[in-house]
Amino acid sequence: MTMTGLDIFDATVQKTIPWINDLAKELGWENKHKVFQGLRAALHALRDRLTVEEASHLGAQLPILLAGFYYENWRPGATPTKDRTKEQFLNHIRDYFRNIDPDIDAEYLARAVFKILAQRVSQGEIEDVINMMPPALRELWTPTVHS
Repeated sequence: MTMTGLDIFDATVQKTIPWINDLAKELGWENKHKVFQGLRAALHALRDRLTVEEASHLGAQLPILLAGFYYENWRPGATPTKDRTKEQFLNHIRDYFRNIDPDIDAEYLARAVFKILAQRVSQGEIEDVINMMPPALRELWTPTVHS
């Protein structure tokens, strides 16, 4: 039985659910809404630090549903941002969670999202993304990804 009656919608939901479930497991969170918001916040923070071309390459490897949220409110002309420090990057995630969970451990969340990305996106694309990041942000990726 289909959820929506539209195969393309059902297929993208089915492709997105494992991303959410894997991230929930990685974070140890049961609240799927919070997990989804964490994924969204980290993807937006990452996207805004990439060139338009690289952000598009990454977005092309996401399930259609996640890609839609990834591109939500994107202003390509304003990217990449000039943030150079890990703290500046993490503050974007904290700002996103200000009304959801003001005590969010943004670094823990970012590391978990990056781990899931590394498992689900091609190794070449992940290497390209990491190489575009300032050195201070590269350390957020698991050592096995960028070694």
